[in-house]
Amino acid sequence: MKTIKKILFGTGFLFVASCTGYLDVVPDNVMTLDNVFSTRENAFNALSKVYSYIPSDAGTHSTTWTLGDEWIGRLDYDNDRNQIQAIKIMQGFQSASDPLLNFWGKIGGVNNASKLYEAVRQTNVFLANIGKVHDMTEEEKTEWSSQVKFLKAYFLFLLLQKYGPIVIPDEVIMPDAPLDKLFLPRRKVDECFDYILNLMREAIPNLTIRANLDNLGQVDRIAAKGIRARVAFFRASPFFNGNREYFGDFFDHDGQHFFPQTYSREKWKDAIDAIDEALQICSENGIDLYTYEKTPFLYDVADFETNRDNMQKLYDLRMLVVDPWNKELVWGFSNINYFGDGELAYSSAIRIVEGYSGYESSTSFNWQWMGASYRMAERYYTKNGLPINEDMTFDMTNIHELVKTPDVDSPEYGEMRGILQPNSDIIRLYLNREMRFYANLGITGGYWRGHTYRIPTLMYAGNVNPYAGGYSSNFSTDFLCTGIGVQKFVHPESKAYHQARVIKYPYPIMRLADLYLMKAEALNEYQEAPTQEVYDAVNKVRRRAGIPDVESVWADATLTKSPDKHRNRDGMREIILHERSIELAFEGSRYWDMLRHKRAPAEFSSPVWGWTYTASSGASFFTLEPRQSRKFSVRDCLWPIPVNEMNTNSRLIQNPGW
Repeated sequence: MKTIKKILFGTGFLFVASCTGYLDVVPDNVMTLDNVFSTRENAFNALSKVYSYIPSDAGTHSTTWTLGDEWIGRLDYDNDRNQIQAIKIMQGFQSASDPLLNFWGKIGGVNNASKLYEAVRQTNVFLANIGKVHDMTEEEKTEWSSQVKFLKAYFLFLLLQKYGPIVIPDEVIMPDAPLDKLFLPRRKVDECFDYILNLMREAIPNLTIRANLDNLGQVDRIAAKGIRARVAFFRASPFFNGNREYFGDFFDHDGQHFFPQTYSREKWKDAIDAIDEALQICSENGIDLYTYEKTPFLYDVADFETNRDNMQKLYDLRMLVVDPWNKELVWGFSNINYFGDGELAYSSAIRIVEGYSGYESSTSFNWQWMGASYRMAERYYTKNGLPINEDMTFDMTNIHELVKTPDVDSPEYGEMRGILQPNSDIIRLYLNREMRFYANLGITGGYWRGHTYRIPTLMYAGNVNPYAGGYSSNFSTDFLCTGIGVQKFVHPESKAYHQARVIKYPYPIMRLADLYLMKAEALNEYQEAPTQEVYDAVNKVRRRAGIPDVESVWADATLTKSPDKHRNRDGMREIILHERSIELAFEGSRYWDMLRHKRAPAEFSSPVWGWTYTASSGASFFTLEPRQSRKFSVRDCLWPIPVNEMNTNSRLIQNPGW
């Protein structure tokens, strides 16, 4: 895999800030800076250091992708604040004195998060000193500066996402600066968005259009325009746009509201313009929805010949994240510590058991304990492209009934070849679902492609379990506690035991499907009623998934219980958000979608349910039980500023409820 290893893995340099200031203080040893920016090689290490602060959503314990209701991990970690910290936030363990995923503060608290204000300080020092380098062209200095400007804006956006109004250090501050320069107040939300969007706009024209093969992962114009569209999209969303409900009494020192109190639909027009710019540059440079164009794995060749359409869709969806640097990736994160054995891909990978060639008893790179919630098993559409409770052909009253799949020689088995095991115990909930269901999840009666095998998956407990995933005395902690796995991030050819056996790929910070669905939502919110342009944007994603077009299926009164739901803005909003929750499942999108629409407290305060993992047969396994409590309130929508930061800077105002 090609990566930007030189930039993302460089040792870089570290500025040591004075203890007298809050943010952005120049080190006392100016000669150190002069040395750092004396040559191109040293400046490259400085650039590397800036890139190193991009948060690692690939890491199981540091990721924000496990926020929300999609993931669940080891149950014995429930009271361990050091593990899977985003899930601990969903359990109500966040605090101002000991913050989880502390992106704001420099010290204190349980923290696997990137120190983003330290990152901003690094960007300011870089921008103030890059001009000193003597063996670089002005063009190269401008391009590197533009990367760092964009990254500064991106770091500030990540803070704004989580904390709302933020401090914006706009310049390098000297240690002897007056207190009003050392200790800065939080800015209004609209001021923050203005600053971030303008800085991105300033950076974009001088960026390389597309990073070359030696620099994949580097900020280029395509990535920058995509992320800028996301920032405008967030700004237009109800949480940040006229949120009087949550923040009507959240004031700055001057008595002014931190959040805008009046909703502006024109912000959606700004988002549409930014999204269209991003889509245009993607189209001009070969960014397109992923389809699998290689030879299928040997174990699937026969089923490809007899069930080609379904198997092609399965491969399109199974491989779209793990096929390295594929054409759908707008921006990918490759700064992954593969040696650290901590990726989501490792913690969700199931074990290969004795009897398979190449069997390794090592638990390295296949932890087998990050799984999916039961809600995710219900969330995917039926094969008709409708929610299971909307599809009139889907029997909701018997969804947990145990049945057998057809025999391998039965004509009824034809469309299931390569997707479900023949003559296998399964429940009705797992039948007649869309292909993303089978590509993303690991279910009893299905297949898990991993360790270079197509593993017939069975999650039952005890000695009856010949395949990986289930609970047993050997796996008293390392098992999928809901009986539902996530194989979306596990490359089929990745193996256990050593990092060299793992297939590396960049985790998607943004991919094209997200931009299409953003466009659909922004258009729907801006217009009086949905238009064909809204449907077309959603249909691009649906067609790749192999399901019918929105306006086709939702207008069919013989299929849906809510015909014409797609014809009004509210109904179409629900359809788009549901589509996003499936297409971008487990990629960290749903939490922010629910937060943007002020639904997070209602959606994320119910327990995580799962199957009875201690059961040894289907008759007792497919019984739902609560697995983990969740507690999420309006207070949790904005994360707390650490107490030590509040004590350092008296000009800060804490977020409501903390």
